[in-house]
Amino acid sequence: MLKDYLERDLYNLIIKNFSFNDITEIRMRVNENLIIVVRNKKFYLKDDNGEFIKCNTNMIENFIKKASENSIYAYNDNIINGYITLPKGIRVGLCGNIVTDGDKIVTIKEFQALNIRIPHNVKNCSLPAYEYILGEDVRNTLIISPPGAGKTTFIRDFIYQLYQHNVPKNILVADERNEICSVVNGEPALNVGGFADIYTNCSKEFAFKNGIRSMRPDVIVTDEIDLDKDLPCIIEAINSGVSVIATIHAKDLNQLKRKANFDKIIDEKYFSRYIVLSNDEGPGTLKNIYDEKLNCIYCR
Repeated sequence: MLKDYLERDLYNLIIKNFSFNDITEIRMRVNENLIIVVRNKKFYLKDDNGEFIKCNTNMIENFIKKASENSIYAYNDNIINGYITLPKGIRVGLCGNIVTDGDKIVTIKEFQALNIRIPHNVKNCSLPAYEYILGEDVRNTLIISPPGAGKTTFIRDFIYQLYQHNVPKNILVADERNEICSVVNGEPALNVGGFADIYTNCSKEFAFKNGIRSMRPDVIVTDEIDLDKDLPCIIEAINSGVSVIATIHAKDLNQLKRKANFDKIIDEKYFSRYIVLSNDEGPGTLKNIYDEKLNCIYCR
């Protein structure tokens, strides 16, 4: 899947030592050893002589050129947000020199680091929580975990499970970074079943407002919300009778409580379920489930 973007010798070295079915991240930093992350464990990549592979500026710049189809300008809207999304939902995080014009970010240049995040379909990973989310209707649910602990994988599988269990809901996916479904030429590269209508590469505000008007969703699913920025459109959807399933970055419930607007979502009971995931037994490990009053109804 990365054959067209990585240098040939580097790609061959990776597949000789690892399987892309297991790799979750490839990390490149200028003048540092290349790191392969396999199921939350880090490994230094070595050549056939046992020497560590060190990254350099050319290696990183060549990757970005290929990822942007030799037109960084065409991908600049993504780049200024710190990432490029490749086919099959691979997201490439970017670090470098931030170029600004006043308060506006113009672009990123002189790239110093890449984080190539490789998604995986993990079949049935949402099933332990499935019946807690699905009652007489799909409950408004917030999925909580630190970065890389399986939130996106969880919601992708839950969308698929609704299809597998023939729950006849119109599901609108607000896929801002094209990571949940990885749509290429109108076709999802990652399996979400046949009930999903998908907006990609747009703001959550656009997807929620336009989707409710035009697609008549029963459920909206979205990833990585900001309570300060995204809460108004979530409230509007819920008040319109649309169920919302969303994810948010937080280590646990206590960390979530410190976020702005958390008191508001609790006081108004916007979410009926809070599901906490962890990396304890690998990404997507179900840790706790809380109800709208933060009573623990599933505790490990």
